[in-house]
Amino acid sequence: MTLRLLPPSLDLIPGYAAALETGWSPDTTGDVSGRQLAEIERDTAAFLADLVRQDGMFTQPSGRQVPRLPGRVFWLDDGEFCGSINLRFQHGTDELPPYVNGHIGYAVVPWKRRRGYATEALHQMLPVAREVGLHRVQVICDEDNEPSRRVIVANGGILHRRYETPEGAAKLSFSIDLATC
Repeated sequence: MTLRLLPPSLDLIPGYAAALETGWSPDTTGDVSGRQLAEIERDTAAFLADLVRQDGMFTQPSGRQVPRLPGRVFWLDDGEFCGSINLRFQHGTDELPPYVNGHIGYAVVPWKRRRGYATEALHQMLPVAREVGLHRVQVICDEDNEPSRRVIVANGGILHRRYETPEGAAKLSFSIDLATC
């Protein structure tokens, strides 16, 4: 397997849009496929610019406006679009504000799952996290998401805590020490 993390680009948008058209969503907490398809159709360049923006405000699914954190977004590619992975952080600290669920989030398209792509993508993202000055990253998954749990543990994740969201969803929070990876 040769998996590459590529920055979002106009050249790659057809594969991204095709994945969205199947109902795949890069957001594991809610389906954003329809909204993103509409944004791509309206103005592809503006969609891409917003996807990689490093400032301003961000609207959560609840409608609440929160400051956008600096981050890095990559699309997974093995010759075709495979999914996405992103890193969120605050300069000078490993801490995150309470409205951010972990430093790293990822989503692989269904037809590319069970090939090790999420494990490899997370592995490739850890040096990026070190480059931005992080010493430790937090990665969250649903308690019943065994595949994601295996991905995180394979990359050095240590279970930090179990908690429930205000909506009652059980989550697991893992820490990955970047000095040991």
